[in-house]
Amino acid sequence: MWRGGIFVRRWFLLGILSVCGLVQGLRGDEHSLPRSTPESQGVSTPVLLEFLKAADERVKSLHSFMLVRHGHVVAEAWWAPEAAEKAHVLWSLSKSFTSTAVGLAVAEGKLSIDDPVLKFFPDQAPAEPSDNLKAMTVRDLLTMSAGHSDEVNLRGEKDWIRAFLAHPVPHKPGTHFRYNTPATFMQSAIVQKVTGQTVVDYLQPQLFGPLGIAAPKWDANPQGISIGGYGLYLQTEDIAKFGQLYLQKGVWQGKQLVPDDWVVMATSKQVPNGSNPESDWNQGYGFQFWRSRHGAYRGDGKDGQFCVVLPEQDAVIVLTANTGNMQDELNVVWEKLLPAFHAQPLEESSTALDEFRRVTSGLKASR
Repeated sequence: MWRGGIFVRRWFLLGILSVCGLVQGLRGDEHSLPRSTPESQGVSTPVLLEFLKAADERVKSLHSFMLVRHGHVVAEAWWAPEAAEKAHVLWSLSKSFTSTAVGLAVAEGKLSIDDPVLKFFPDQAPAEPSDNLKAMTVRDLLTMSAGHSDEVNLRGEKDWIRAFLAHPVPHKPGTHFRYNTPATFMQSAIVQKVTGQTVVDYLQPQLFGPLGIAAPKWDANPQGISIGGYGLYLQTEDIAKFGQLYLQKGVWQGKQLVPDDWVVMATSKQVPNGSNPESDWNQGYGFQFWRSRHGAYRGDGKDGQFCVVLPEQDAVIVLTANTGNMQDELNVVWEKLLPAFHAQPLEESSTALDEFRRVTSGLKASR
């Protein structure tokens, strides 16, 4: 049942919008994304309401939502007990951050994506590695085409790297898409090998710090290596900043944090992963980013964690949830939220904004 939610906005500042077009976030943090009314950024508040109502009814259960248009947060909500200041588990959305660490290490000349994986771990390689294992490269790890038929179970293993390298590689690397979380762990292990830092520590001065993201928690394996494929916890706005950084081709406040060529490669279709035009999991895969319908791309994680970047709409959509139907979660976005976008600013409506506040007060997660 629709019960409304928390729409975090400083309403008394709305008058200032017409003067400076910029409102800092609720936390008053210089690193917060600017806030704006939906209409000033070409987004229809009535359509936003339709989206939130449909999402609340169809997605069991949403935890948070944030919409950024033209670099401004125009809508945000949390379903209690979630809140703006609470970090949320990202699950496999963590993978996109690990890929970013690889890209930064490549830019520093510490490795190449065409390096063989075995190059980094000669002491943990099998005594007689197969030809396919010898051929496996960092690029194959990034594109989930390392050559596996099934995923090695690392839980309970004392040496995750050795267990991964011992796992059968029946397919020629680069020819067979197989979503593979341990392959992302290996990217994390490689970054740690070449930089001497865990991925979470390596990203702190290069990504998290500049974006104003407080030192985040990232779970590690028994050997102290950031898990990479999951285990990262961030606030909703932190995820939105990451998406906005990629939307801006790696530029943040005038500084190139991530090389633009890496952003393009990482978010482009590098390998095919299916042929169903109605599935957002069949649109191609980049470097730990999924291609989506409607010209979008995304990082995503189990139970409905999404950072969707829409270049054509100059927008970023963040959703956190605990749902068993991630495709329908995206379907609600495509069906109900895309129609909210307009090329030009819209006429402001205090009535619509008041209604938005009313229906978004007191959201509660169903589970």
